[in-house]
Amino acid sequence: MPNDDTVTTDKRICLGIYEKALPPQLDWPQRLDTARDLGFDFLEISIDEQPERQRRLDWDRRERLAFTQAKLDSGVAVPSMCLSAHRRFPFGSRDGIIRQRAYQLMEKALALAVDLGIRNIQLAGYDVYYEPSDRHTRARFIEGIHWSVEQAAKAQVMLSIEIMDTTFINSISKWLEFEALIQNPWFTVYPDLGNLSAWGNNVAGELTKGIHKITAIHLKDTSPVTPDSPGKFRDVPFGDGCVDFVNAFETLRELDYRGPYLLEMWARGKADDIDRVRYAKTWLEQQMRLGGWVC
Repeated sequence: MPNDDTVTTDKRICLGIYEKALPPQLDWPQRLDTARDLGFDFLEISIDEQPERQRRLDWDRRERLAFTQAKLDSGVAVPSMCLSAHRRFPFGSRDGIIRQRAYQLMEKALALAVDLGIRNIQLAGYDVYYEPSDRHTRARFIEGIHWSVEQAAKAQVMLSIEIMDTTFINSISKWLEFEALIQNPWFTVYPDLGNLSAWGNNVAGELTKGIHKITAIHLKDTSPVTPDSPGKFRDVPFGDGCVDFVNAFETLRELDYRGPYLLEMWARGKADDIDRVRYAKTWLEQQMRLGGWVC
């Protein structure tokens, strides 16, 4: 515990990389070593709509041990999971079989998180995605999240809702409505600066409203939603979109945010995938320094 003479005001950041930013053909030792060599502090694992990624939820003991060994050998932490498989299997679905799958995914994700040392599971803020949304899908979503948070609390794993690319939860203000219903310390918010900005939110104001429950922050650029455009929520080169990163970083510094940041990109299967990540990291660190952070 520091005394009055040694208290630090260090604003050094913790910066991670999204798994899908790296070439998909890499195995886990290669993927983690690449993240380390690029200078990232951690990697976020993805369990998405693809069956091959969902099969990770059924890893046997040997596979879980191999992953843990690769993580320890690399020195790169894997503290968080992006569980976007619920986009295909949402809690709010009208189809009972799909809802059952949503609950199964959550159970398996929590079990995997406990075994792998993952402390934060990010959930997409969709009641439904491939179906029309209404008050019934919303009610079923709330029921599913209530249940999920209860299970997460028992497992001591945080559940964080991402601010998304649809209007259902496209601001921290809307997430706060769900927080008021859930009222559980294991239920938090995972803002995406790109998504917040694309919807025309007052980003500084939104971050201020949610700072007490922000567990991590996604970094990506986006194009705005306008009366003439649906916006663009991914694959916008950093610096070409609408996100005012410097203002966001200044706000977060003033709010004394100390949690992690995650660089969110998607590999294109081309030879320049690693170079694109390296450039994005350098560009973002420059914005962070302009916002008063130490990189």
